[in-house]
Amino acid sequence: MKQYEQVIDVMKNNGGYATLGFLNHSVNVSNWKTKTPYASIRRIVQDEKFFFKIKPGLWALKEFENTVLKKFKIKENNTAEEKNIFSHSYYQGLIVEIGKTKGYLTYIPPQDKNKLFLEKPLHNIANTTEIFNFSYNETVKRAKSIDVIWFNDRNMPFSFFEVEHTTDIQNSLLKFDDLQDFYTDFYIVSSINRKKEFENKLNRNAFKNIKKRVKFINYEFISKLHTKSVELQKVGDLL
Repeated sequence: MKQYEQVIDVMKNNGGYATLGFLNHSVNVSNWKTKTPYASIRRIVQDEKFFFKIKPGLWALKEFENTVLKKFKIKENNTAEEKNIFSHSYYQGLIVEIGKTKGYLTYIPPQDKNKLFLEKPLHNIANTTEIFNFSYNETVKRAKSIDVIWFNDRNMPFSFFEVEHTTDIQNSLLKFDDLQDFYTDFYIVSSINRKKEFENKLNRNAFKNIKKRVKFINYEFISKLHTKSVELQKVGDLL
């Protein structure tokens, strides 16, 4: 079986679509005569004769296009809210999976537990929807609505992530400001087109105490980090 046929076969068995991370984990590259099989997979899925791109890091088979788009309720006339729901939970899911490959306990808020990461409810891939009581009640309550939290093995927050597809970035910055006393990283995840907006709001005097601690991550970077994290985990499993 040719390399591209193996990729197609894995996608077919997964319903006609897959993340690059899933392909790297699932395609048997042991007999591929290349030192860079994962780069080969990335090249293969960009062949427009067989594949099309849904989101950064998410590809599907052209022969399954109608089925896959219907499955994810993706239509040309989708409202902004419908597009936001799919994008928001997709990137939440990627961040959760990245955290798990790094060994963190992953949390998503209760209000998002039934939202779908592709076809799986977020609560099925995150470690918990019950936040750890890592501080005073009011502080924990403030953190409870954050999109994704990575907790370390002492059940203390290591990183906070807010996915901002269309909502106001300032609201997330206010949450981070309230949580500044914890030794954590803060991340805004959004489209590269919103980076200037992020910088303008972060530069306001109200956020001077967290200015150097909040980082902006665009969607493409998150998808690449997800792919790379799976690659490294698979290599580690083989050692």
